[in-house]
Amino acid sequence: MRIAVTSRSFSRHPVLRAELTARYPDVTFNDQGLALAGESLIAFLRGHGRAIIGLEKLDDSAFAALPELKVVSKYGVGFDAIDLEAMTRRGVKLGWTGGVNRRSVSELVIAFAITLLRHLPAANAELRGGTWRQPVGRQLSDRIVGIVGCGHVGKDLAVLLRAFGCRVLAHDIRDFPDFYARHGVRATSLDELLREADVVTLHLPLDSSTRGMLSADRLALMRPDAILINTARGEIIDESALKAVLKTNRLAAAAFDVFAVEPPRDAELLTLPNFLATPHIGGAAEEAILAMGRAAIAGLESFGDPLAIVKS
Repeated sequence: MRIAVTSRSFSRHPVLRAELTARYPDVTFNDQGLALAGESLIAFLRGHGRAIIGLEKLDDSAFAALPELKVVSKYGVGFDAIDLEAMTRRGVKLGWTGGVNRRSVSELVIAFAITLLRHLPAANAELRGGTWRQPVGRQLSDRIVGIVGCGHVGKDLAVLLRAFGCRVLAHDIRDFPDFYARHGVRATSLDELLREADVVTLHLPLDSSTRGMLSADRLALMRPDAILINTARGEIIDESALKAVLKTNRLAAAAFDVFAVEPPRDAELLTLPNFLATPHIGGAAEEAILAMGRAAIAGLESFGDPLAIVKS
């Protein structure tokens, strides 16, 4: 059985490499650190029956060109780069474990929230520039936090926020009454959540129902002293509309770990004083990388129908 690993971070991780090759001696790693896409991705995967995929895009044309590829195991949790319907039509199975990086993402959200509420980037910049000033911020404790998408990460975050005494609101297309009752979470509509929350944080997959969900009209519902955090997918938010509300102080601040195009191209947005950006590091904690990698290794043998797995 020949295994291909397209992910650069998996390929350069010594522990994951050792654990994978101990089980499968014939592995092709992305040792050149290539950003594989299109024909280069197809060429890399050709001749392999199973693959561990990171953020690479697999569409119908790729599956059509790779009839020998029978199993794709996901390193990470998002599916927006994979055409799951094409995968199902062509009989390719999916290996996936949900929520393996949830604590890493949850902690990043809390770091973002505290950083923006306490004006840490501005304070640091002023101090480096020779200004000694104590900007007055707000505590995360006792804030109203709205979680949009209460899946693996959303639930983990809700539990952590209760330790800060936060009032937690949640919006999801599914209902989790037992979880909400157990952890004091109040389910709301999206519009109500946006109007009430001090902090809004997104934890949604990217699909046709969530693309552009936070439009200019929805952003206008948020309080001018609120902050917005996105560690999910960039295309969920209208980035141009976000830039407009940040520039005019109709929104206090925002922190993004993800962008519609990565790396992001809007230099003006990146340099706004009330915008904090990181390069898609939500799952880039050593513990999360190991968990995601080991789940991907397990997915080479434990797999199923892609659409059924995603809906479960």
